[in-house]
Amino acid sequence: MAAVCFGCKEDIKDKMLEALDKSWHPEHFACKECKKRIAENKFHESEGLPVCSKCFESKVQAICAACRKLVTEKVVKAMGKTWHLEHFICGGPCKQQLSGKTFFERNGKPYCTADYERLYAPKCGGCKKPIAEKALSALESKWHKECFKCKLCKEPIGVDAKFRADKEKQPICEKCGV
Repeated sequence: MAAVCFGCKEDIKDKMLEALDKSWHPEHFACKECKKRIAENKFHESEGLPVCSKCFESKVQAICAACRKLVTEKVVKAMGKTWHLEHFICGGPCKQQLSGKTFFERNGKPYCTADYERLYAPKCGGCKKPIAEKALSALESKWHKECFKCKLCKEPIGVDAKFRADKEKQPICEKCGV
């Protein structure tokens, strides 16, 4: 069975070039950017396709947003920037690698969920822990839904329920608020 040229999709009968785990007619081994034949021994790869040195230097290569050096191997693209894999880390105290993980952006820096919540999420008026999801706004604070309850009887205060605030700006339900 004859090899099939990745460039033209036809059988290769004579000369064959193998590169990037693909077979090519030598004249079809071309730069994905400028479409010119790559005849030199040195070439680069971008998204599994060959790129000539000239195009790689002018169009493909990227500068790491953290160290400002050329990224030539494993690359992370996030937040509209390019990073070395080892430099895409949490901007908070943990400094863990974030590639492939959920992260939040603040002031141009990526943060893991835990550090972002600890540093920037609003704190609940009841439990004082960070609020990552939906929150209630009342008494000049944000609250977890389950934390917005009467200070005295500990019963939840519904969205439409009447309540008042004590001196510490904690809710007192209508029943307890005599």
